[in-house]
Amino acid sequence: ERARARGVTAMLNISTREREWGDVIAVAEREPDVWASVGIHPHEADAHPDVDAAKLVAAAGHPRVVGLGECGLDYYYDHSDRAAQAASFRAHCAAARETGLPIIVHTRDAEDDTAVLLEDELGKGGFSGVIHCFTGTGPFADRMLDLGFYISISGIVTFKSARDLQETAARLPIERLLIETDAPFLAPVPHRGKSGEPGFVADTCAFLANLRGTTPEALGAATAANFHTLFQKTRA
Repeated sequence: ERARARGVTAMLNISTREREWGDVIAVAEREPDVWASVGIHPHEADAHPDVDAAKLVAAAGHPRVVGLGECGLDYYYDHSDRAAQAASFRAHCAAARETGLPIIVHTRDAEDDTAVLLEDELGKGGFSGVIHCFTGTGPFADRMLDLGFYISISGIVTFKSARDLQETAARLPIERLLIETDAPFLAPVPHRGKSGEPGFVADTCAFLANLRGTTPEALGAATAANFHTLFQKTRA
């Protein structure tokens, strides 16, 4: 309700492990402006060797599931074996090709391997996706844009230390830009230190709009439209 009061019209509840799939779907079934994704976070790859493309495809058949992920590569923490992370990531890509749903990509300290894997998988057939909670370099953003991916900016962009990210976010093409919270993490200024929540996306939107020389209303409308363009099943 707090998010709706701040003008948020669509929310995506992302899963990170199989046992969460039923929970995120239940919320999406209950709330008409909330949708779900099914996926395995790279931290959880070792614990989910049985979650293959077929299992993801089956779960994605639910009408409220609009995306696949969070998936990807995380070399910062290395909580799972890197080969297991890559295998899981490829399973999500295969499921995306089969279902037509976009993937939601987590990448940390793994830009080159992420790009190489995505380029290889896209060579097998097209699919779409978004680089979630983007904190990467400008060249990596350009490489992802060249693949047709969207870039999603979180509250990190409001941090004083995020100068490089601010420069990249200011120049991203508006038609490929999304804004997110990554709640309950990464609450933006002026909420730092608090538990994040969906309504805080309005604060990130206002900051980013100022950075890009536009209004929060215009940026919010554009990114909301982008959300429904990428996650086409939300239009059903």
